Amino acid sequence: MPLDPDEIMMNAEEGMEKAVSYLTHEFSAIRTGKASPALVENIDVEVYGATMKLKQVAAISTPEPRLLVINPFDASTVQAIEKAIKESKIGINPAVDGKIIRLPIPALSEERRRDLVKTCKTIAEETRVRIRSARREGMDNLKKAQKEGAITEDDLKNFEKDVQKLTDDYGKKVDDAVVLKEADIMKV
Repeated sequence: MPLDPDEIMMNAEEGMEKAVSYLTHEFSAIRTGKASPALVENIDVEVYGATMKLKQVAAISTPEPRLLVINPFDASTVQAIEKAIKESKIGINPAVDGKIIRLPIPALSEERRRDLVKTCKTIAEETRVRIRSARREGMDNLKKAQKEGAITEDDLKNFEKDVQKLTDDYGKKVDDAVVLKEADIMKV
């Protein structure tokens, strides 16, 4: 069965979209000096003999710009949640207050801000690699479709231009996201 060029284009775009949503997800977990539930919601907690995400065992709120409050659904999980937060790499010490856990978000030092920007740029580069991989896969499939006679050589050139335009558009989305996140991190 010959490859459908529209389907190839859709798959390429889907791969690029997944790469950008990976970037967005990763950026949401990077601390900017403001409290955000995304900072802790995916921390693995050992409870009930299983590993669960923090957002599955507790409600996370931000009553103040520099404070996260974690309210476990079950009071018996407080110690496990506290342990998981201490073992995570977020660098914030939890303060247990009866049945709730408070996470005061300290201000970031200039050096720490620069490190976070470097981390963002590394994540952005990983995303660009994923986008280029989706582009390469799309181009290869288009060439296969042309060899199988599903599209003409002129169609191949046009579709290749479309794939390149998609790649450029998604690359710009990554660049824009990095600029925004960097500004957010460096803002005191």
